[in-house]
Amino acid sequence: MSLQGKHILLGVTGSIAAYKAAMLVRLLVKEGAEVRVVMSQAARDFITPLTLATLCKHPILIDNFDPTNGAWNSHISLGEWADHYLIAPATANTLAKMAHGVADNLLLCTYLSARCPVSVAPAMDLDMYRHPATQQNLGILRDRDGVGIVEPQEGELASGLVGKGRMAEPAEIVRYLAARFMLSETENSPLRGKKIIVTAGATVEPIDPVRFVSNYSTGKMGYAIAEALAARGARVMLVSGHATATLGGFYDNIELFRTPSAAEMYETCARLFPEADGAVFCAAVADYTPAHPAEEKHKHHPDRPLILELKPTRDIAAEMGRIKRPGQVTLGFALETAAATDEGGGVAYAQKKLESKNLDAIVLNSLRDAGAGFGTDTNKVTIIDRDPDLPHLSLPLKSKMAVAEDIAEYIGRKFGGCRS
Repeated sequence: MSLQGKHILLGVTGSIAAYKAAMLVRLLVKEGAEVRVVMSQAARDFITPLTLATLCKHPILIDNFDPTNGAWNSHISLGEWADHYLIAPATANTLAKMAHGVADNLLLCTYLSARCPVSVAPAMDLDMYRHPATQQNLGILRDRDGVGIVEPQEGELASGLVGKGRMAEPAEIVRYLAARFMLSETENSPLRGKKIIVTAGATVEPIDPVRFVSNYSTGKMGYAIAEALAARGARVMLVSGHATATLGGFYDNIELFRTPSAAEMYETCARLFPEADGAVFCAAVADYTPAHPAEEKHKHHPDRPLILELKPTRDIAAEMGRIKRPGQVTLGFALETAAATDEGGGVAYAQKKLESKNLDAIVLNSLRDAGAGFGTDTNKVTIIDRDPDLPHLSLPLKSKMAVAEDIAEYIGRKFGGCRS
């Protein structure tokens, strides 16, 4: 969900969470956005303007005018420049002033004159957050002005209490913003209304009640693809094994199915696939599972080895490819240890999978490429199309969010009837 070329105005208020604004600016810039920052006077007690100015490469605006020379900082111009005004962190004090039209600083004046969409990321102690006045103010902003709320997280707070009130993490806020932009731009998307299965994460194959066979997949790539498709209007059925990745909670068109084992993932896909318009098989499904999982924990015997018999699992992509009907679009993944550009290795094996699983395209990545593979926030992939006349699409190393955008666009072109 790229923010390339978007104008993001970031408002920073006086909360301990203001330190997160530095990472937020950095991530926004990394995703291609142009960022400008307006701070309240109180925010300077928590983070310096110099820090944020260095990261966004623009002067930080705090006052309505410069008292040394009278230069005017136009809140109207700021609101006109921005494609989105994000206030993060947003304190209870600022939220109350926004709800009741108080404009006693540049940040609030800009809010009242902004013509662009506005979002807030609340940050405060749990009692302040759950106080009826704060909840009423959030309701006023949401219902009256359509202000987006990036829900705070639960956890340990600066007071030492534990509860809801922590500002959402910068990466989650970036995902939220990207989703807002994408949802506003998908009216004519070829993916709108399409029912698409996305498998993600690692399957867990039990050896006994406490041990299992699995792999290092975190689900980040699959979850990012699910969100990228949902952002384009698709109805996504996310079939997930074990994953440390999470959904941002920005979409009501993603349905999550928990399927810990390869067998459960197969059964769920087999049930959903006949009614689906397509599928992305991104999960790291175990090729083998213990043939005889024990009902009781295996005891440790240092004088003899544990012999584990494994049996093959069902090949989900191949089985769905076998029953695939005309018009369904399917895309698979091939993770190799050979170099992705090695025509005799990774590419050849990916092309073999493309044919054997009746896929329309396959995404190849290699553990030999730095920054690609399991557990990373980035990936480097090559998309190989079923059509042999189409050249391979090799993408440079980029965030998994950006890779997911490229893959979603690719799938959209397939549904649109275009040669990718």
